[in-house]
Amino acid sequence: MVGVSERKEFRDLAEPEAAHAAIASLDLEPDTEVVPLEKARGRVLAERVDADLDVPGFDRASMDGYAVQAKDTFGADEADPATLELVGEVHAGAEPEVTVEAGTCAEISTGAVMPPGADAVVIVERTDEHGANEIEVRTAVAPGDSVMFAGADIAAGARALGPGTHLTPREIGLLSALGRDEVPVRGRPRVGIVSTGDELVRPGETLHSARGQIFDVNSYTIATGVEEAGGEAVLYPHAGDDYDEMERLLVQASEECDLVLSSGSTSASAVDVIYRVIEEQGELLLHGVAVKPGKPMLVGRLEESAYVGLPGYPVSALTIYRTFVAPAVRRAAGVPEPQTATVSGKMAVQERYSEGRMRLMPVGLVERENGETLVYPVDKGSGATTSLVEADGIVEVHPDTEYLAEGEEVDVLLFSPDVRAPSLLGVGEDDPLLNRLLDRLGTPRYLPVGSREGLRRLRNGVPDVAVVAGPVERDVDAVDLGGWRREWGLVVPDGNPAGVAGVASLVDDDLRFVNRDSNSGLRTSLGNAVAELADERGVSRHDVVSEIDGFDRSVKASESPARRVLAGDADVGIGLRATADRLGLGFVSLGRQDVRVRANPDRTEKPSVDVLRAILDDSEEYAETLTGYDAA
Repeated sequence: MVGVSERKEFRDLAEPEAAHAAIASLDLEPDTEVVPLEKARGRVLAERVDADLDVPGFDRASMDGYAVQAKDTFGADEADPATLELVGEVHAGAEPEVTVEAGTCAEISTGAVMPPGADAVVIVERTDEHGANEIEVRTAVAPGDSVMFAGADIAAGARALGPGTHLTPREIGLLSALGRDEVPVRGRPRVGIVSTGDELVRPGETLHSARGQIFDVNSYTIATGVEEAGGEAVLYPHAGDDYDEMERLLVQASEECDLVLSSGSTSASAVDVIYRVIEEQGELLLHGVAVKPGKPMLVGRLEESAYVGLPGYPVSALTIYRTFVAPAVRRAAGVPEPQTATVSGKMAVQERYSEGRMRLMPVGLVERENGETLVYPVDKGSGATTSLVEADGIVEVHPDTEYLAEGEEVDVLLFSPDVRAPSLLGVGEDDPLLNRLLDRLGTPRYLPVGSREGLRRLRNGVPDVAVVAGPVERDVDAVDLGGWRREWGLVVPDGNPAGVAGVASLVDDDLRFVNRDSNSGLRTSLGNAVAELADERGVSRHDVVSEIDGFDRSVKASESPARRVLAGDADVGIGLRATADRLGLGFVSLGRQDVRVRANPDRTEKPSVDVLRAILDDSEEYAETLTGYDAA
């Protein structure tokens, strides 16, 4: 025991910033774990999860009605309905046993697989039965009406969830839809808790007040705080003021845990010896912080573990824990800072509503440079799992509300108290290289809506950035952050058995083609190539398009056409060389596309936009890892 003459006064008191820095320098992060999906709730995703299948995995009806060939309904209306022969029915969960040919239709249930030959659904309300086997159709439909195409919810190859995502029931639902039965998560840092002092007694034991004993409060309050922050609390027997016993307990805890917390025995009295244990068994980084409460605080390393000594008084111990230690535990566990279950924000856009019913409107959150929260509607339809992932909460819209004005203050009921606005909100083209760059941004949210729709949303001022591929309109007020180039063209089976040579092959040969949707930059580039071919042949673009079997057969994501080719459902699909290379397919190059990242001019000083700008400066190293990519 140290004599009175050897007592040490507090060392130079550190500023709070120094204490935060000292704790941040400690390595608390545990190894990644793989856990069953049913035990993943509340955990934090350690790696990006990409969809390896389309959801849904088939083209399905989104309404009850009749599966038809859309061309058979052209011109139909109430006065002059089209009459189709009823050839059968298709129920949800059953494989179609009928084929819809010209002039026929099949009764179909919501969620059922679209039968071969059909490309649209006429809702039952716009039809009449006419005899035993005839259906009168009182409206015209276009290809794709009331149909949810394979991959429309989330497409194979798309970035489903990124590292750092907090797994709540909505994310678990998405992982279930992708067929994942286990998931890689950040390990929970193990935090050993040792309360010191001869006067302490654990709750449940006999207390002798006459001896000056008190119940051990700190072990349980701090343990609860650790669990709340995402750590795993491990309680050790309380240590007295005996040096050898304290050393034994602290060394044991350091061998078994990522972080050791003690409370008490951190002041400079003769009986407070814990700082000597740290100095002799590890490294003392800091002793004393210029805060009240909590001046007697220790930070150091003990064996292979991090160590923090908290004050002995319960209120002081908990205050210092929450101020200095809890943020470090949360960082190690990947858990976001807590916030209340309701937040206020301003509508980013006007939203009209006049259905006369209470509306629980799913919304997302995005922050401006000044920290002001903007609220925007999120709605991909009731059948879309990813709507839940993109939404942060709901806004209750009163039945009498005709519209919510842009800039109007609204209250958002969060899906979870842990929900935070994404670090960055991006929209636009989906792209394999972009997925890798987004992984470096912490917790971004990216909506792959296509280049054209991305620019429209950027013009409306909601997202932070839009990613645009190929030739696009230039009248959007935006700041170019950088970009890259990618090789695009036609994806064909391995070996190119049909001998596809380019766009002309789509016109001249009997090939089944799969295109991208009209918002995609790939679709725009292909349209330009078709126009060039039309000019060469002296015909109209419409004439060329009409000769391509499937030009209007569009799918959502960049990898979807290639997946159709891989499955044998198409002979050719539009896509990227990188996708063809990864899936073991053939590829016919049609050129290279510029991909540019454009920033909202009102968000250029937002920290995450600044980080993205820096990441784009280093995009060349990522481009080199993907076939057909290079820095712009």
